[in-house]
Amino acid sequence: MKVLPAQLISKIETRKLHNAVRQLNSSSGLIDFSSNDYIGFSQSIAIFEQTHEFLVAHNFRQNGATGSRLLSGNHSIYQETEDYIANFHKSDAALIFNSGYDANVGFFSSLPQKGDLILYDELCHASIRDGIQLSNAKAYKFIHNDFEDLEKLIQRNPHTTIYIITESVFSMDGDTPNLEELIVVSNKYNCYLVIDEAHSLGVYGDKGEGLVQMLNLQEHVFARIMTYGKGLGCHGAAVLGSQELKQYLVNFARSFIYTTGLSPHAVATILVAYQFLDNSACNLEQLRANIVCFNQQKMMLGLKPMFVQSKSAIQSAIIPGNEKVKSIAKLFQDKGFEVKAILSPTVPEGQERLRFCLHSYNSKEEIAEVLSLLSEFIFQ
Repeated sequence: MKVLPAQLISKIETRKLHNAVRQLNSSSGLIDFSSNDYIGFSQSIAIFEQTHEFLVAHNFRQNGATGSRLLSGNHSIYQETEDYIANFHKSDAALIFNSGYDANVGFFSSLPQKGDLILYDELCHASIRDGIQLSNAKAYKFIHNDFEDLEKLIQRNPHTTIYIITESVFSMDGDTPNLEELIVVSNKYNCYLVIDEAHSLGVYGDKGEGLVQMLNLQEHVFARIMTYGKGLGCHGAAVLGSQELKQYLVNFARSFIYTTGLSPHAVATILVAYQFLDNSACNLEQLRANIVCFNQQKMMLGLKPMFVQSKSAIQSAIIPGNEKVKSIAKLFQDKGFEVKAILSPTVPEGQERLRFCLHSYNSKEEIAEVLSLLSEFIFQ
């Protein structure tokens, strides 16, 4: 078997030199402070069993979709699920994609046209950036959550169709933008506002609808992107917006057109997970209590200055240097806690961090212990 070209081997060696090599690890079985399973849906036996019951009741006994949705893969569960999603999120329409990555790449590569302008928050997810790179539109980043900087960029480009892109909860910092202020700017200049709610679904809102809907701002947003591998504990994603937007994506989003659809089981799991949110058969209040508890504990222990300010389920402690942050993550794992180190180049050099993800199933004792250990590891 041929080895990699020398140039590619050199790139791996450079990663090793900077202690930044990524590798696949099996699930650890440690106390979970790392996964995105915020309300425990991925572990829900009830969701698992109800999904199976739904498939049997509807006589679905096939393992795969058999083709793209435009060919043979658009089974009837898709329509039922998309209708449910649209109603739940107070949207005209919803279109399911195979993943959040597929949704972002398909959306941003196909919607903005040559001559249009994309203005995106500098901390937007890699999938958004990849979609933007495939677009024919010009794109500029604005300073993180700085809408004065955003407005200056808008003013430099009058008479242009402008798409503004941000996230309701940022995946590495866990912070949130001032969406009311952002919508004022967007409406003032008649821009198309797009918000990725991957880490907001299942966390914000009376039923976990997301931050946009919690603030009742959905009518001011051109499109919302919901990802199901986090709060819903399953797989897939959906773009929410107008019927015309859905029709456009079906016709022009290549990551939708040229891929096999999700299996009936995958789509049914999305539907059942939404039904659990809708019926409050989840642990939203416990998750929120744990977020408050975590913030109180880090303040009591004098740890607040090292954390990015966040009221979400993502709490990041800045510990510069790949080697140092990896060594501290290893200390946590030795004590039975799964806490992940986030290394550069995933985050900028000097912004390496421990990323604590909170869940409804974390106990107050676990939260107190994991922060006590952090204090011990940092100040020893």
